[in-house]
Amino acid sequence: MPVDGAGTPRPVIHRNSLREQIAGALREEMMAGRLAAGRNFTVKEIAELYGVSATPAREALVDLGAQGLLRAEHHRGFTVPELCWDDFLEIFESRVLLTDSFHRQFSTRRALPDLSRLPSLRRRADAAVRAARAGNLDVMVGCDRRFWQEVAGLLGNRRVADYLDWLRVQSWMFAAPYLRAMPGLAGVCWDRHQDLVGAIEAHDLAGAYRIICEYNLATARLLAELAGQPLESVTVLGLLTETTGTQPPPVPVEPSAAEPGPGSVVEPATPAEPADRATPAEPADRAEPGEPGAVRGERPLRGDEVGRELGRELGLGLGLVPQPRAVPYGRFGRRPSPAPPEAPLGRPDPHAAPGR
Repeated sequence: MPVDGAGTPRPVIHRNSLREQIAGALREEMMAGRLAAGRNFTVKEIAELYGVSATPAREALVDLGAQGLLRAEHHRGFTVPELCWDDFLEIFESRVLLTDSFHRQFSTRRALPDLSRLPSLRRRADAAVRAARAGNLDVMVGCDRRFWQEVAGLLGNRRVADYLDWLRVQSWMFAAPYLRAMPGLAGVCWDRHQDLVGAIEAHDLAGAYRIICEYNLATARLLAELAGQPLESVTVLGLLTETTGTQPPPVPVEPSAAEPGPGSVVEPATPAEPADRATPAEPADRAEPGEPGAVRGERPLRGDEVGRELGRELGLGLGLVPQPRAVPYGRFGRRPSPAPPEAPLGRPDPHAAPGR
């Protein structure tokens, strides 16, 4: 280990560490909705913001662009893409179908997932539950993502685990603006992470799969409501309701749609939906009775200490790179439509104010 002039050991910093830390910090900024869709920024702005040279900042932005999490624009830097409801449907369907496929694979060959990761999984679950019950979105996105990374690691397929993680990042990017608009998130988001760990530890694969389907169903219900979209537009809804034992919502049929069109499936003999179907089933993702923000007898977390405490306990990397929480959104905002021509990247703007 290298030492400084006073003989104090210094940690080795690999060349790509700053690149990864900046990419990770920006990724979680987008997942939490602090860098919302349409926000535009340049390599120079990111380098100045994080106090690094242009090289690691550019590499981090290029990496995020290659992952589809940023959009490169000629002479305008990078922009956070906007994900619509159709994008979410594709993301959500991919997640559900992959999970279902692996459940069938484990059940068919009567194999069990690798349980050597169980202690780490349990620790991640505790952190995710505490963040969800505290309603701190900034911390929740990181804890939730790391928990599901551990769950995906049990599959034993690194490529599938990486793909599921990529889908989850985009799910949060879609959901964050709606969640940030809510007055409070305590008790709103799913918090049965520990139940899932218990089912995995008990080798109850069917129970674990059912809990995951309940989580996916709760996610679809919440986001459909927040986005003002019909829940029946979720293509894999039938798979989730069948697994969880809940009733799917009735599908409204327009009078003009009585005759089947191309590619449609109509069952004329199906009776009308019973009246009691009009009341949605009680969501299966409600928190167990108990004190919000506390897990296993621990005291409730105050909002100002959630991030620090979870960062210390889990080594989440919070604070490794200063995150731009204090930077106003205008710093990253788009310029007005009739904007003056911008100076090419890397050249000073002759019209800029002195001292910039």
